[in-house]
Amino acid sequence: MPVIASAEKKMRKDKKRTLLNKKRKEEVKKLIGLAKKSKTSESVKKAQSAVAKLSKVNIIHKNKAARLISQLYKLIKKERTPKIETEKKKPKAKKS
Repeated sequence: MPVIASAEKKMRKDKKRTLLNKKRKEEVKKLIGLAKKSKTSESVKKAQSAVAKLSKVNIIHKNKAARLISQLYKLIKKERTPKIETEKKKPKAKKS
């Protein structure tokens, strides 16, 4: 246990911050899970926004945030792109 008053105060502040950060992370995990289940653009945008906020306040690393956002956008990209079957063209024979 710390003896100095400022160290005691820092411990109190750290406990509060840790609890708040855990709560934020759990909330983001829920949003990501909902986005993966529903795959709607609205749910994906909410999750992306929450991940970006965590990254901004250094709760998660910026590269992890970028990876998560990329994965989320891939979910709605699959739904947006229609499957178009292209016909394979036969190569033209060269005339000699």
